[in-house]
Amino acid sequence: MNTILKTPRLRLRRPRAEDAAAMHAILSDAEAMRYWSTLPHTEPAQSEAWVADTIKALEAGECDDFFVERDGTLIGKAGLWNGDEIGFLFAPAVWGQGYAREALQAVIDHGFGTRGLAQIRADVDPRNERCLRLLTRLGFAETGRAARTFKLGEDWADSVYLALRR
Repeated sequence: MNTILKTPRLRLRRPRAEDAAAMHAILSDAEAMRYWSTLPHTEPAQSEAWVADTIKALEAGECDDFFVERDGTLIGKAGLWNGDEIGFLFAPAVWGQGYAREALQAVIDHGFGTRGLAQIRADVDPRNERCLRLLTRLGFAETGRAARTFKLGEDWADSVYLALRR
C-alpha cells in the first residue's frame, strides 16, 4: 500500500498524519475549496480529521489517494475514490503550472495499468471551468448532468459527469 508515483516534476505518495498542517493551508483556502464537496476548513482540527479519514479510507481499500509533492513541498492531492472516481485539489499558488495535469496523468496511468480499471469517472461542478478544461484535455468526455446533487452551506451545486475509458 506504500505506492509512490513519480513524474518529471512531482512525487505522489501516500498521505501521512503529519501532512495535516500543509493540507490545512489548502483546505482552508476559499479559492481552492470553491468547487470542493465541503466548505473551507476553519480549524486545523478539521484538516487533521480529514487527513486521518483519508488514511483510514486508504487502509480500508476505499480509495487510492496520493498527496502531491514538488521539491519536497506538499502542493495538493490526487487520487481515486469509490473505485474509479478521480478527484484532486491543489494549492492556488501552483495553479496554471501544469502540476494538476501531470499528477492526474500519473493517477490515470496507475488506475488503468496497475489497477486494471476499464474507465475512470469524474463528477464536476459545471461552474468549475478550469477543471472541466483539464479533464477534457486528458481525454474525459461528458456522460451526463444532474441538478442539485449536493449542498454546500446554503447553496446547491449541480454536477457534470465525465468518463475516460481505457
